[in-house]
Amino acid sequence: MGDSEHDSRIEQVVKLIVQDNVSLDEQDQKKLQKYHDFVKTKFHIEGDSAIELVNEAFLYLKLVNAKDADPLQDGDKFGAGFS
Repeated sequence: MGDSEHDSRIEQVVKLIVQDNVSLDEQDQKKLQKYHDFVKTKFHIEGDSAIELVNEAFLYLKLVNAKDADPLQDGDKFGAGFS
């Protein structure tokens, strides 16, 4: 899978998250299951790969919504491991 295809998949998950107005810090596995199921059904991705794609979508939204934050300087706030 190329970068543009991967990015497109993330964008589709992002749209669903925004539409549902889910907290970007959501931890309830029952609520997150909807997005894992979407990825499994829509893209035929299973297991850890599906979870990673959903996590990337949430991370993307956090970075986009961060005001005056530099991901390289403040990456630990996003759980991204940037430093």
